[in-house]
Amino acid sequence: MSKIIRIGTRDSELALWQATTVKDSLEALGHRAVLVPVKSTGDLVLDKPLHEMGITGIFTKTLDVAMLSGEIDVAVHSMKDVPTKLPIGIVQAAVLQRGNFLDILAFKKNEEFLAQREAIIATGSLRRKAQWLNRYPTHTVVDLRGNVNTRYEKLQTNDWNAAIFAAAGLERIGLEPDNTVGLTWMVPAPAQGAIMVVALENDAFVREACSQLNHEPTEICTRQEREFLRILEGGCTAPIGALAYINKENEVTLKGVLLTVDGKKKLESEFSAPLGKHEFLGRDCANSILSRGGKLLMNEIQGATLKTNVFSTKDLTHDQLALFADSVRVKSEDFIKVSPNRISAYELKKEKRNVILTSQNAVEALLKNVDAGDLKFENIYCVGRKTKRLIERHIGPVKHQEKYAEKLAEHLVEYMEGLEVTYFCSNLRLDTLPSILADNNIKVNEIEAYQTKHAPRKVDDGIEGVMFYSPSTVESYLMKNAPDKIAYCIGETTAAEARKQFTDVRVAKMPTVESVIELVNGQYC
Repeated sequence: MSKIIRIGTRDSELALWQATTVKDSLEALGHRAVLVPVKSTGDLVLDKPLHEMGITGIFTKTLDVAMLSGEIDVAVHSMKDVPTKLPIGIVQAAVLQRGNFLDILAFKKNEEFLAQREAIIATGSLRRKAQWLNRYPTHTVVDLRGNVNTRYEKLQTNDWNAAIFAAAGLERIGLEPDNTVGLTWMVPAPAQGAIMVVALENDAFVREACSQLNHEPTEICTRQEREFLRILEGGCTAPIGALAYINKENEVTLKGVLLTVDGKKKLESEFSAPLGKHEFLGRDCANSILSRGGKLLMNEIQGATLKTNVFSTKDLTHDQLALFADSVRVKSEDFIKVSPNRISAYELKKEKRNVILTSQNAVEALLKNVDAGDLKFENIYCVGRKTKRLIERHIGPVKHQEKYAEKLAEHLVEYMEGLEVTYFCSNLRLDTLPSILADNNIKVNEIEAYQTKHAPRKVDDGIEGVMFYSPSTVESYLMKNAPDKIAYCIGETTAAEARKQFTDVRVAKMPTVESVIELVNGQYC
């Protein structure tokens, strides 16, 4: 006698309908099965939006635990609720034929509000919220949680105009309101309308029994949709939609969409391939979006919904933000404000045999005061490759460049022609370079080319690390924050200042912003 297959399910009406469908199908094939209802965290906690609970697979986790502990043999889920990565030891056993994949709008009176500026729409889905706001930016979207019945009841008892539901959910429990409209323009959640059965990897009997329930066209389409989701790494915390279908010519088409939570930014992609050559559609669709700004969009989305790991004391560019690993959430603001000083044009046009420029700010300050052609510098010495490139692009050739000011000073002592140098600096500067030169009888004529002002602000307590780019950024940060984070520093000079207060100080391999980002990525990858 074959064993009784214990089917784990949530105890909502919809979940029980789905599990009963699986039970009936197994019994029709000659197997014995029984339902084992289990309540999930997603059912118990109804006062928070799903994305704020910070749990991937909130509706599936309890059943996973029950299966791994031997209390059930299979679990039945709405496939769109299942994380793209299953727990070790649990595998996909079957995907049932897909039902209605559309989202539908249930409204109370009429559809006139769709043409009005003000309206209130209820949904607990970030994807639905983002797509609605993208289409109706002046509407208000409120959170709606609970099982299908509960959500529909809330629509009737609140002053909302409408609420958005999955069509399949309403149809499966026989709740089909008169006042509905199909949202054909809204891209559904990956695998929406499909039911997944999972089983233990080592249970050959159950897996074989469930495999007979598998609907191959649905499995093909949902696999590509979930691969798209996996690569974007969205889960419940990002507005991601995907829909694949097979046409009469046996061609598979996949459409994917990624939006910001407020719906203001939207990226779409669509790819097709013949059946049998379709296996990379999900990857190609996702990579198309990522290559057109999707990674920045994901950082923006997750920065708004997840905890920030790292704070940069320099406002980073979009290209720089794109270099961070997906697991890093970063915020950036300038902790130093720079403004060029007015310098006498007469002073700048005087011939100068030896000139020192230790930052791009100094170069830019000079160029704001006088045309580059009027600068008569015989020998230019600088710190940093980017400073060198800027000088040679706008002023002229650089005699010698070093990574650090101390190294440049040592070179000047050894090789500089003459015993006098002009140093274009900031009002806040380290004494290292001028002190070394002065100690070796080299006269330093300092010209304050720009003003550096501290612009400190308090960062969140949950920040784990701070990125520093100069001793001044360290000083500015410490004016309002404690040295209890990891200090990621652009170079040894900055690190030396950080070590005065911070316990954990790490230094980039190269004195560039990109190298500091690489240093941070190493902590989280």
